[in-house]
Amino acid sequence: MQINQKYVTEALSSSYFCFLLKVTSKTMTKLSVNVNKIATLRNSRGGNTPNLLKVSTDIQDYGGEGITIHPRPDERHIRYQDAYDLKPVVHTEYNIEGNPIPKFVDLIQKVKPTQVTLVPDAVDAITSNSGWDTIKHKGFLSEVILEFKKNGIRTSIFVDPLKNMVEGAKETGADRIELYTENFASEYAKGNQDAILPYVGCAKLAMDLGIGVNAGHDLSLENIKFFKKNVPGLLEVSIGHALISESLYLGLENVVNMYLHKLK
Repeated sequence: MQINQKYVTEALSSSYFCFLLKVTSKTMTKLSVNVNKIATLRNSRGGNTPNLLKVSTDIQDYGGEGITIHPRPDERHIRYQDAYDLKPVVHTEYNIEGNPIPKFVDLIQKVKPTQVTLVPDAVDAITSNSGWDTIKHKGFLSEVILEFKKNGIRTSIFVDPLKNMVEGAKETGADRIELYTENFASEYAKGNQDAILPYVGCAKLAMDLGIGVNAGHDLSLENIKFFKKNVPGLLEVSIGHALISESLYLGLENVVNMYLHKLK
């Protein structure tokens, strides 16, 4: 977007500047690639193939705008050591997801990623399956978020597309929410485009409250363009399982760039 120089002075001293920021940021949705599946494949055979650090470097070289990992207590895919090893490798945004148990909190404070996304995983959960009850757990989340923000780490809370959960997230002091998109993906695959409506409403509310909007879980090449087009203020999507699975057929570099094209 080109801004005429004669408007610069006026823009800096008026609400027009705020308007310009909204316009220019509207289409800037970053793609953060979750590399858990790479670690799963590596761990299944032992050794270091595929090389998690090399793949993460390649993803960024292909245009990926962030790397996401989600270490779990049993370290069945991402190991806690991986979080440390990736730190010097990730030159884009580094997002670490997880349940803020003491071991995880300690990890985040030491690694200091760009962003931490709090997810209420049960120990035996195969994958994330619900968002936080930000009202019930307000006190706990507020304490954890305060500690992370003291360390200069951006905070995000994984939430279901419910407006009261978005309001609760705001009360904790979180910088962003990550909308849990499994229901959207499931319904969209059945042809139900109205499944997007709760996400649109929550995103608009988040913007009104002054918190950022991320999204993730079961987003894919099939549904990402529709989601991006309809959800306002979408700052970042975290995609792993679908992207890696699609890459088995289409090639990793090609798939990363297909996502980037659909997010424009």
